[in-house]
Amino acid sequence: MARPLLLLGPDSSPSLRLPMKLFGLIERTTSASPLKAALDKSVDRSRGIADRVAKATVNNGDGFALEAKTGNAQATVNPVNVEDEMVALADEQLRFLATSRLLEKTYQSLRTAIKGGGG
Repeated sequence: MARPLLLLGPDSSPSLRLPMKLFGLIERTTSASPLKAALDKSVDRSRGIADRVAKATVNNGDGFALEAKTGNAQATVNPVNVEDEMVALADEQLRFLATSRLLEKTYQSLRTAIKGGGG
């Protein structure tokens, strides 16, 4: 059994508590890690969409390495459908918002459990 520690309570009275091993507590007891990973993936997908939309106007180039064109501008076929990309971005934003709210609820329930305010 772990050795009790003498700690001061909120009212400065001494109280005995057992030390807790907190290493990996959140990963073992909550779904926080998969939710954080899902948020990271969502951010990556949003960046990809933003990159494709930004490159749509410069024929999938970066814009900095374009050569100066002489003569009339020619209409080129652009494989990026901006409307589809914007729909995908809106969908990704909804997924991100839902996942972030789930993560917020997970952390709130963990705080409640640690404080002991479960009822």
